[in-house]
Amino acid sequence: MQFSTDQNRIEINTPTRDALVNAVRAHLRARSGFALATLNLDHLVKLRHDAAFAAAYAAQDIVVADGRPVVWLSRLARQPVDLLPGSDLVLPLCAVAASEGRAIAMIGSTEAALGDAADHLTRAVPGLKVAYTNAPAMGFDPDGPAAAEILRALEASGAGLCFLALGAPKQERLAARGRDLAPSVGFASIGAGLDFLGGHQRRAPTVVRRLALEWLWRALSSPRRMVPRYARCFAILPALTVQALRQRRRG
Repeated sequence: MQFSTDQNRIEINTPTRDALVNAVRAHLRARSGFALATLNLDHLVKLRHDAAFAAAYAAQDIVVADGRPVVWLSRLARQPVDLLPGSDLVLPLCAVAASEGRAIAMIGSTEAALGDAADHLTRAVPGLKVAYTNAPAMGFDPDGPAAAEILRALEASGAGLCFLALGAPKQERLAARGRDLAPSVGFASIGAGLDFLGGHQRRAPTVVRRLALEWLWRALSSPRRMVPRYARCFAILPALTVQALRQRRRG
């Protein structure tokens, strides 16, 4: 499934959970780095206006679908993909890392949230080791010297998989830079996933997610921030629907 954003073309190149697990396992086993992005409508909005974000997305090795509208569009195009939100990937990817004897790292959020997430993960995944954590200060620049220091320290830590909880576009930009400065590390951009695990943010209840109403839950929880974001996302749906129908006709 492909999405065009002005002059950029983004492809969901890893359509299923099994394909994702197999790809991550192969990278960890080979000790080769990678960058994983979870595509949603908010990203597609940002990609239209942010050249640095678009360049970072072009450097991602693995792109999966995060958000039901993206999944529905893929079905409309007859190129169905699995729903793979970043928050739901943390535990399964940790299990893959532990089974391959590779430690994990976490960058983003707060020191308290990272500590609580590490406690949760090491209890939930037998044999998992956390080799490095870092909660950058407010105003963190993924292209600045502090980011370079973090990436070099990460590479030296021996971690094989690093979860980035910086929000878009910072996490994807740091992952793209990490492909050069931390070439043995796999980066997974997972947004608020670590905050959910550590209990520092509350995720929508399971029944709300199953009804595809997590967006409404988030909008009601933080209307000043989320309502304008969702309005921008809904605004691009007609054009994306046309794209999906064209892909469907092309077979």
